Amino acid sequence: MFLGVDLGTSSAKAVVVDEAGVTRAEASAPLRVSRPQSLWSEQDASDWVEASEMAVTGLPPDLRAAVKGVGLSGQMHGATLLGRDDKPLRPAILWNDGRAHAECAEIEAAEPRLRAITGNKAMPGFTAPKLAWVRRHEPELFAATRKVLLPKDYLRLVWTGDHATDLSDASGTLWLDVGKRAWSDAALAVTSLTADHMPALFEGSVATGMLSASAAARLGLKRVPVAAGAGDQAAGAAGAGVIDPGDASLALGTSGVLFIASAGFHANPGEATHAFCHALPRRWHQMAVLLSAASAIDWVASVVGFSSPAQAFAAAEAKGSSGGALFLPYLTGERTPHDNAYARGAFFGLSADTDAATLVHAALEGVAFAFADGRDALARAGEKCERATVIGGGARSAYWGKILASALNLPLTYRQGSENGPAHGAARLARLAVTGEDPAAVCRPGPMMSVVEPDAALLALYTERLPRWRELYRRTRDLLNYGAVT
Repeated sequence: MFLGVDLGTSSAKAVVVDEAGVTRAEASAPLRVSRPQSLWSEQDASDWVEASEMAVTGLPPDLRAAVKGVGLSGQMHGATLLGRDDKPLRPAILWNDGRAHAECAEIEAAEPRLRAITGNKAMPGFTAPKLAWVRRHEPELFAATRKVLLPKDYLRLVWTGDHATDLSDASGTLWLDVGKRAWSDAALAVTSLTADHMPALFEGSVATGMLSASAAARLGLKRVPVAAGAGDQAAGAAGAGVIDPGDASLALGTSGVLFIASAGFHANPGEATHAFCHALPRRWHQMAVLLSAASAIDWVASVVGFSSPAQAFAAAEAKGSSGGALFLPYLTGERTPHDNAYARGAFFGLSADTDAATLVHAALEGVAFAFADGRDALARAGEKCERATVIGGGARSAYWGKILASALNLPLTYRQGSENGPAHGAARLARLAVTGEDPAAVCRPGPMMSVVEPDAALLALYTERLPRWRELYRRTRDLLNYGAVT
């Protein structure tokens, strides 16, 4: 048995996967986000540990006792500042925090080679601008910082005592030379940091250490190896078998990601696509990232009075149309292709006939159109795909799949266990760390359940509607421009 732990934004999830690759059990525990000011998004690192340990101990004791290795996956980019005693100095600043917009321009001006080194444009969600913000606004805390860890790696520290990370997660810091797969002294210097502030780097399928005796006792596990693991998207791709050039996944979680694997380092930072290391050696990937995907649907469902997202999806499917209403899903800003922390959500084209189901349907289409923007940005970077595997919680809705496939003009594949992608991928990386097997033999696509093809009528409708949706953003952007929109 192998244990995968995915430290998400809204929950921590744990799965046990057997040697045949079958998920034997899963458990989760909720997490909450704090938003003390506009654009801010934070969590206490202690909450990560509590939720993750609750998820693991929610698994059957006999399966936990049989675990041979642990793999970690998690939300990316979060800045966890530690002092000399390895205790957090402040709440962690999360991936969807937008406060460091001004610092992005400053660090790019300070190091003109930054995009070439990291393959990415400086954006508020990345880790480096957050540290630049702390340096300016909380100088005493910055001076006291001895290590900066990503969220899942703080969990690793608590469980193993090691300061370590993997290359896929490190790619999202804006301190990594992504092509060379090593920390960049030049990128670190922009934020007055050095490699001494960073954890050790490992490929995702390599063990970074062992569970400590105390952690093993709390978790009901033996003292087993802990793999470096991966950021949530690379882990989800490993779980879905998206590891070879041209393989693609569409992740429908709190955020949304169109992920394409590649054999080399390619980048399109001008349109805010992400060029990162994959979780496996000698592999890279590009991503188009939406800050709000399934979370946007959940928000709309709650606001209009549905008791659950499932009820909202059912109502939207019964409705079958948005009636021409449009929805911009930028509830917490947007990355690809706009890189606009100040972008905000909007409904447009409402009438006296608009009801709750219509609004949910418009939201399903709005997120699909945002993915179409991301697809086009990746294509301009030279990354194209012929089909994609759907992963994440949104994979449970076949109707949304039809909307997405039609908006993207892309067949979507649904596979067994796809909703557990990152945790399942983390378990696979744990297996590789223990057994040393060929990654291609372990990170295989799961059994296919269905393929959703683009619907001809919807494809024609969305071909007409997408340009209007894009124009809505262009015409409303400046209304939210507080001097930070690029």
